[in-house]
Amino acid sequence: MKVFKFGGASVNSIDRIKNLAEIVASYQSSPLVIIVSAMGKTTNALEKVAEAFYQGKREEAIQLFHVVKHQHLNTCKYMLVFKYNACLEQLSDFFTEIEWLLHDKPVRSYDYYYDQIVCLGELLSSCIISHYLNEVNIKNEWIDVRDCMRTNNNFRDADVDWAVTTEKIRATILDLITEENKIVITQGYIGATEDNESTTLGREGSDYSAAIFANVLDAESLSIWKDVDGVMNADPKAYPDAVLINELNYTEVIEMAYYGAQVIHPKTIKPLQNKQIPLYVKSFLNSNLPGTTIHQKKNKNLPPIIVLKNNQALLELKTQDFSFVGEEPIIELYRLFKQLHIKPNLIQTAAISVFICMDDKPEKIEQLALAASHQFDVQIQKGLSILTIRHYNETVLATLSETKDKVLQQQSEETVQVLFK
Repeated sequence: MKVFKFGGASVNSIDRIKNLAEIVASYQSSPLVIIVSAMGKTTNALEKVAEAFYQGKREEAIQLFHVVKHQHLNTCKYMLVFKYNACLEQLSDFFTEIEWLLHDKPVRSYDYYYDQIVCLGELLSSCIISHYLNEVNIKNEWIDVRDCMRTNNNFRDADVDWAVTTEKIRATILDLITEENKIVITQGYIGATEDNESTTLGREGSDYSAAIFANVLDAESLSIWKDVDGVMNADPKAYPDAVLINELNYTEVIEMAYYGAQVIHPKTIKPLQNKQIPLYVKSFLNSNLPGTTIHQKKNKNLPPIIVLKNNQALLELKTQDFSFVGEEPIIELYRLFKQLHIKPNLIQTAAISVFICMDDKPEKIEQLALAASHQFDVQIQKGLSILTIRHYNETVLATLSETKDKVLQQQSEETVQVLFK
């Protein structure tokens, strides 16, 4: 059995959905589980719906939702003939679910409503794709992943209950895979609590969903289909000289993800590594290209790997009595990181100060600053960027950072990070 994951860019137009069908057709002789993301910028559009709703702007939320609704109805209309009515009926049920919610008043947290609304994107895209594949004689079964992917109620970044999820995925998928039907289509990114409330696994969590399915089903491999030739050593949009990396090991990809590389979701690798399942990053624009293979083998002679993250904030926490930063304050800081779901991008300690670089999320920064102010004087600097270079050399470091207005630099033998204005 193989697992495929198709991202939003690979399903954001009629032509690309037809291209997906061609790729799937060439693999349909063996069992296949396909994980689908929301189409194009649907998640962004649904986020705006959730924001308007939570701010009490009901009519604006409904209007924004109608735009999403009609985009998918138009896609359904232009792609389907024989399966049109069945698809329309299923889509209508999804639309009704959200429209009922939008006519209520918010009484729970924003994160809760975010998940109930944003999860719709994957349901709509996978529904249309499943019906289209059946229409072109690529037989498949569609399932609602919320019936399988059990999570806690940490909305927007839910933790998976592996025991329950394993039992449900195996029971569902293995029952649907037959000689007559070897393809199952479902959604990435979303799950549900034991009370059947929708949850999401963190932004870009579809890769993680696919890895969970691959792990649970002991898949032969996981292939993630993207709009790039494979894993590059840098974002080609920011660095035109970026080169393709043919092979990487699990550890290197985890390091890349930790520092903010957007190719693979940070949680994706561990479920694959646990069972030595290879990951292929492939181009859906040219499926004949070899792409990048990610496995356990050690890598040699890797090029410098460059990750740039903008919209960063630096918090300087200075002890109020000018005492050294000791063990207890650091323990308290890490407790706050866990409590507030904050993932620092860089931490540096000095004699009486701790420097924390993190994504500029005003609500999280305010919460951390307020909580830390009981022990520290807090200063905040915004409008920063952080450059990380793995396997750097002095020439590359100088070329990429010499013109920067540096705020902080941290380096080890393999990795250097530069925070700049």
